[in-house]
Amino acid sequence: MASIASSLDDEKERKLQSLFSQPVRFHLLYKSSHHGAKLSALLSRFDTSGKFVLAVFLQTGEVRGGCTSRSLNVGREFDDEEAFVFEINEKAKRFPVLRSAKAVEVHFTDSDGTYGCRWPEEKSARCVDVELHRVQDLGDFLPSPWREVSWTDGTRQSLRQSFVSYKLMLETLPRVRALLLGPVGSGKSSLVNSIRSTMYRRIVHLPNVGMATGNFTKKLKSYDIRAEKGGSPSALSLCDVLAIGDEDFTGLSLSDTLAVIKGHVPEGYQFQSDFPINDKVSGYRAAPTLKDQIHCVLFVLDASKVTSYSSSLRTSLRKLHTTVSNLGIPQLILLTHVDLVCYAVKENMMSVYSSRDVQEKMQKAADLVGLPLSYVLPVKNYISQLSVDLNTDILLLSVVNSILQAVDDTLEDEYPGVITGPHTQTPPNSSIKIFL
Repeated sequence: MASIASSLDDEKERKLQSLFSQPVRFHLLYKSSHHGAKLSALLSRFDTSGKFVLAVFLQTGEVRGGCTSRSLNVGREFDDEEAFVFEINEKAKRFPVLRSAKAVEVHFTDSDGTYGCRWPEEKSARCVDVELHRVQDLGDFLPSPWREVSWTDGTRQSLRQSFVSYKLMLETLPRVRALLLGPVGSGKSSLVNSIRSTMYRRIVHLPNVGMATGNFTKKLKSYDIRAEKGGSPSALSLCDVLAIGDEDFTGLSLSDTLAVIKGHVPEGYQFQSDFPINDKVSGYRAAPTLKDQIHCVLFVLDASKVTSYSSSLRTSLRKLHTTVSNLGIPQLILLTHVDLVCYAVKENMMSVYSSRDVQEKMQKAADLVGLPLSYVLPVKNYISQLSVDLNTDILLLSVVNSILQAVDDTLEDEYPGVITGPHTQTPPNSSIKIFL
């Protein structure tokens, strides 16, 4: 919506803001002159929750409208004690609702329907535009960002170069295998496409992504992340698997997850809920090497769903975290869809580290898994965009660099006698193994 200019100029916006008891910000969702003056077009622009302002711009220069704490999608009329109507001319005037039981009414015709607000005095004037704004309390923003980021192309280029040129401290491990674990719809497969899009500088469309409610990924599939299409693989490979199960879905079992982490499972293995992985599986690796194993576990969770995940999923996540911790493997949480929990972030990703809503969802994700808040990384996948975006790229590149650093930190503790610096020398006739 950034390219669509609101008819609410600075002066009128300040007057409208003065009608609220707390400081607020308005986000344009709908404009009749752009989206069409039909009720269906208006209703389709409402978010699922929040406060909304419907503003009617008159030919006289006046602005009339109403505020409701609920979407008009909930019904033709409903009770809303917070609703009020307003009028803006030389001054801004707020009028309380006389009958809260019918605070908001939507009138349908035989065709598409009409909408409007009632004022204490009936006045007639020609309407030139209608706008819908989402109201966001400025209290939703932290006094200062919890992480300072320079949202510039220079930052993006620096992060990309750091990732492309990254050399692990353990020379016998040329590439990190990071395992994506998460419930259905968390965005695991979309994350692979998004990171590749960032590296290729264009949106990548791979056949591994589904938008259905059921699980899309059925096999163990590894994806090399390259600096450019056709280029050499970077130090990171992402491994996607069957989703973690919950009360409504039977997904990846704990035993199968451990088999993948230990490196026993061959590439392309088709997971079967009624047939656990064992040494009878074709291609089963009885003695996996360090290169076959998983070196970092990434819990992928949906920010818009973390408060509604089932208790059974929480139990599964906690068991996985405890087991992976006992194996000495680093873990991170990637919190996707952060743009769906805060409209300011949806409008501009630069707000991600200032949003109280995002921070609260990050804390919830940390509690679900059992990791500290600092292990949670907010991210946005490329889903509807047709081209890459600077700020989204910066978040994605920060994630891939954090994965490599987390593995290096662990390797430094695991092999203090082998790692001597950025370019590791392995002693002659020595072998490096992880015993799991």
